[in-house]
Amino acid sequence: MSFNKVKKMELPRIILAGHGVIEKIGEVLNSIGHIGKILIVTGPKTYEVAGKNVESIISKNYDVETFITGDATIENVNKVKDKTKEEKIKLLMGIGGGTKIDIAKKAAYDLSIPFISIPTSASHDGVASPRATIKDSGGTVSSEASVPISIIADTAIIVKAPYRYLIAGAADIIANYTAIRDWELAYKLKGEDFSSSAYAISKYTAEEMLNYAPQLKPNDEESVWVVVKAIISSGMAMSLAGSSRPASGSEHLFTHAVEMIAPGRALHGEIAGVGTIIMSFLQGQDWKRVREALRVMGAPTKAKEIGLTPDEAIRALTIAHTVRNRYTILGESGISAEAAEKALRATEVI
Repeated sequence: MSFNKVKKMELPRIILAGHGVIEKIGEVLNSIGHIGKILIVTGPKTYEVAGKNVESIISKNYDVETFITGDATIENVNKVKDKTKEEKIKLLMGIGGGTKIDIAKKAAYDLSIPFISIPTSASHDGVASPRATIKDSGGTVSSEASVPISIIADTAIIVKAPYRYLIAGAADIIANYTAIRDWELAYKLKGEDFSSSAYAISKYTAEEMLNYAPQLKPNDEESVWVVVKAIISSGMAMSLAGSSRPASGSEHLFTHAVEMIAPGRALHGEIAGVGTIIMSFLQGQDWKRVREALRVMGAPTKAKEIGLTPDEAIRALTIAHTVRNRYTILGESGISAEAAEKALRATEVI
């Protein structure tokens, strides 16, 4: 029998995380050997926070344009793509929170050009992941996107973001706890591709965050450092796996269902944290440990804390399996409203 397996793995070439690393952006560009015009994709606030400084540093040696954008919509992605083609841009730089980075990475993927991720907050693991969450006419869609060629995460900048964002990022990492159990289930029952190394990395990041939860505190670069490292590791796990499986299971199906039913009421990571409580209960895992970690961090643990009524939470849980074709603890036909309510009440989510 001939061997014919093929696997593609894309990983960042340079990762810089820590105090003041934004000042090394020029060195990063020199190291990756970039020659060509650069487009900074950012928002009005994040331009002031970090974009202006980056623009000032790299404009000494590179031709730079800055594009101020808004929400992560397909319309804004297309505007960035049009600007990129018009200006003959050779490299995109996403500077901001999740939305600006998602716009840049999706545009870079569609145009097959490199992309650098420079987060100004750490609200979810999209900083390093090969996925982008983009809104279109049909709702919010998670789509394939570019793995950043470099990640520059300056803790001195990220620590200035609202603490709520950091907690949401930590909760999104804790979501790996249920995601990898779903992945294992799909591997055993459906023969889905599985990577032991990606699984191990994802499991470690979730465990580290569960254990570190009581030590997280606002205005603390050490806390930012821990969350940023975990977010980058989670993104690396997805790159190794060639899918979002290490960080996205039933808890994220619930998250996306909530985002469709009640858009804009809570941060992505906040919803994922609540979803992790529910799914760890359904999986027979230690859901009380998950809930306690989220509680001590200050993350939501109840439906009302993410803006949901009990009926909305039940509906989100019953439709979660329809969000995408991904086998999880919810099965192929989902769970009934009665079973959903039972799980939500048992975990005190409602």
